[in-house]
Amino acid sequence: MQDVRSQIDALDDVLVPLLVTRVGYMQQAARIKADASQVRDEARIEAIVARVRERTQREGGVPDLMEAVYRQLMEECIAYEHREFARLRGLAPVPAEKNR
Repeated sequence: MQDVRSQIDALDDVLVPLLVTRVGYMQQAARIKADASQVRDEARIEAIVARVRERTQREGGVPDLMEAVYRQLMEECIAYEHREFARLRGLAPVPAEKNR
């Protein structure tokens, strides 16, 4: 079990910096978008899900599991982008339920 945990930790050491970089792009997007209504893009969400499912299938993974992980990741990133959008413009943050 210790070997499995060590392997998971090693993967986390790779994944965390990549996720930090991904979230950094949310900051950039918050700067670029002109209106808060642009933060959530349903067509983009579904395109990402389709791409992730296809890539997961090619890698021999479980597409339903990876879709669930990515949908949660995207929801958190969208909420963060809404907060950043408001912060950058000196606006009151949008309540979480309005982000979805």
